[in-house]
Amino acid sequence: MPDRFPADGVVERVTIWEVGARDGLQNEQSIVPLEVKAEFLRRLAEAGLTTLEATSFVHPDWVPQLADAEQLLAGIDRHDGVRYPVLVPNERGLDRALASGVTHIAVFASATEEFARRNLNSDLTGQFEMFAPVVERARAAGLDVRGYLSMCFGDPWEGGVAPEQVADVAARLRELGCSQLSLGDTIGVATPGHVERVLAAVSARGVPVDAVAVHFHDTYGQALANTLAALRAGVSTVDASAGGLGGCPYAASATGNLATEDLVWMLDGLGVEHGVDLDKLVATSLWMAEQLGRPAPSRVVRALGG
Repeated sequence: MPDRFPADGVVERVTIWEVGARDGLQNEQSIVPLEVKAEFLRRLAEAGLTTLEATSFVHPDWVPQLADAEQLLAGIDRHDGVRYPVLVPNERGLDRALASGVTHIAVFASATEEFARRNLNSDLTGQFEMFAPVVERARAAGLDVRGYLSMCFGDPWEGGVAPEQVADVAARLRELGCSQLSLGDTIGVATPGHVERVLAAVSARGVPVDAVAVHFHDTYGQALANTLAALRAGVSTVDASAGGLGGCPYAASATGNLATEDLVWMLDGLGVEHGVDLDKLVATSLWMAEQLGRPAPSRVVRALGG
């Protein structure tokens, strides 16, 4: 374990929003068996992770890897104190989620016109018309709603994205009723100063920092540096994927998510509380790597896994 040297200006505790079972597995070339997904979730919970994004109710033709969402949620062994949010794209997805008894959902928005067109079959403004009834119905049913916001730091088709544009979309999602916004570096091009600018712009639009999470991809090796910048800005929820699994099926240049183990190692060194047992987490990612037939991308898994 790393020696602990707390840093000034960093939050004292971080909630890790584990996305491995959803964002991590949705980009796999082959279908992961249902029982493997359920076991993955069980092991993640036993490692101390308290928010496990379990699956997605996106149409099976779009993401066939997660076509078994209903069966998975019906069969998992739910741990006390653990949340199992799911991603829903529209009202039909919400219907399926409600029928499965979920209590937390997430919607998936875009900060850019082109990604909205390609991923949501909409435009930057029209996407809110699609999300509004989903959020309204979910909130009326007592569900908590998170808003994912993609392409916050760069778009492979449009190039740079103005921080003020990100802030505008974030504020609209907040106004719709999203309790938390996850700002995504979908293609992994952000750097720490850029993160600071985007977070400052979002804050200036009235979105409180405790309602903001960050979701970094490690395309250029910047995910941990960007996370540290976010922690210094007051962000206390960080998305990560066990073993570094994942990417984005709609953006070919997106590589794996920030690895949960790499994040935990840094948080331990900073003296930041997180509640995760790193040894159990590493063992879980090594087990999943065996199921997938390839090494885990996480550097910490490789270092500690032998």
